[in-house]
Amino acid sequence: MSRRPVAVAASLLSVLALGAVSACSSGNSSASTGSAGGTPTVKLMVGGIDKQIYLPYQLAQQLGFYKKYGVNVELSTEQDGGVGAEEAMASGQVDMAGAWYNHTIEFQAKGKAVEDVVQLSGAPGEREMCTKKSGVTSGADFKGKTLGVTDLGSGTDTLTQFLAAKQGVKSSEFHRIAVGAGSTAIAALQNGKVDCVMTTQPTVAAIQKKGVGSSAIDLATTQGATAAMGGAYPAASVLARTDWVNAHKATVQKVVDALVATMHWINTHSAADIANKLPASYVSNQLVTKADYISALTEDKGQFLPDGLMPAGGPKTSLATEKLVGNVKGSVDLGKTFTNDFALQANKTEGFKTTTTPAGPNG
Repeated sequence: MSRRPVAVAASLLSVLALGAVSACSSGNSSASTGSAGGTPTVKLMVGGIDKQIYLPYQLAQQLGFYKKYGVNVELSTEQDGGVGAEEAMASGQVDMAGAWYNHTIEFQAKGKAVEDVVQLSGAPGEREMCTKKSGVTSGADFKGKTLGVTDLGSGTDTLTQFLAAKQGVKSSEFHRIAVGAGSTAIAALQNGKVDCVMTTQPTVAAIQKKGVGSSAIDLATTQGATAAMGGAYPAASVLARTDWVNAHKATVQKVVDALVATMHWINTHSAADIANKLPASYVSNQLVTKADYISALTEDKGQFLPDGLMPAGGPKTSLATEKLVGNVKGSVDLGKTFTNDFALQANKTEGFKTTTTPAGPNG
């Protein structure tokens, strides 16, 4: 999700996260140049690495899975006011992006070939957090309200407009502003700058604990997203330029192997197990306690797919969303926006049983 400057201070969680991951090079991509012993190196930027919706990327590192499957993954995180993860990938600053699937559709509409090589979640993992006086219970109530999104043009911005459009409310009938995440999003609610913010865990837990807002719309689990949007909405994934994927298929397979193994690990372990493996600063800080983090993850763990496969119907739901809010007007070849080949091979190699019905070429 693209980042733009916000009027309030940068999120404490983002600052903490920056100390836990490698800095992203601003030069040309150098993936697969190889390191000691011939192990390929991949630069992967995540759209907010400390967010629960994006925990698999760092968890794979903590579990030693990248190393196990023979790839050195240098993780970094996008910052408020900086380039978005998907834009950094598209421009060659990094090799891969930990970002939402919908960006592949937007890129294709702009004539750029980008694809999703492994799907980590079947829901946005977001909640519309609103103050009591807002009176918001659905997108139909957005009219006349001021709504906070991570950034204008981000995935949360698209979803906010979609929830309104589905209820017949035009984007011109409400106001959207960028509030970031973490402490900046909380401050926007506390100070009355916004009526609602669309955000993820652990910010959701912090908002609830402080009593400044509650969940009005649930997009945090596959079940919740299906109820609100009409189908599974594939969100967190790994995106890469198609030309880069074609030139580095063996390396891509190693990254996908590691992340598919991570998804199976998440599916077979508790929220407490997961929290215990993550960096301490992600799960316990000035916004949330570790107990809060575990409770939130227990509630929203259903967003994660167990086998890394793009779910049937997911691409179509995403495309419908993009068209409804006006991000995409022409035709889109969904078959070129994602591939299940790497995830299917990863599951086959490890003997994992798949439970997700995979999307076909038409989504």
